[in-house]
Amino acid sequence: MQQAGVNYSDGRFQPVIEKCTGCERITESNGTKYCQTYLNPEAKWRLGMCNFASHIKPEITVAKIRVNPLKAAKRASKSKK
Repeated sequence: MQQAGVNYSDGRFQPVIEKCTGCERITESNGTKYCQTYLNPEAKWRLGMCNFASHIKPEITVAKIRVNPLKAAKRASKSKK
C-alpha cells in the first residue's frame, strides 16, 4: 500500500530496521520496506523507543507509596483548623 505522490526510492527515505518489524506504519516499495512517517527510522530508535511504534506499548510502573498513619492523622487535623 503506497501513498499517492510519495516516491520512496528517491534516496531520502531509508529502509526500516529490525526494531520496526510489525509496525503499522511500514509500507513496501520495490521490495524494500520504508516507514511512512520518518525519513530515517534508525534515528528514532537511537535514544530508546520510537514514539510512533504501533507494535510496542511502553511499560508503566506504578510505585506504591507507604503512608505513616500517625503522620497522616496529624496532617489531617492541622488542615481542619
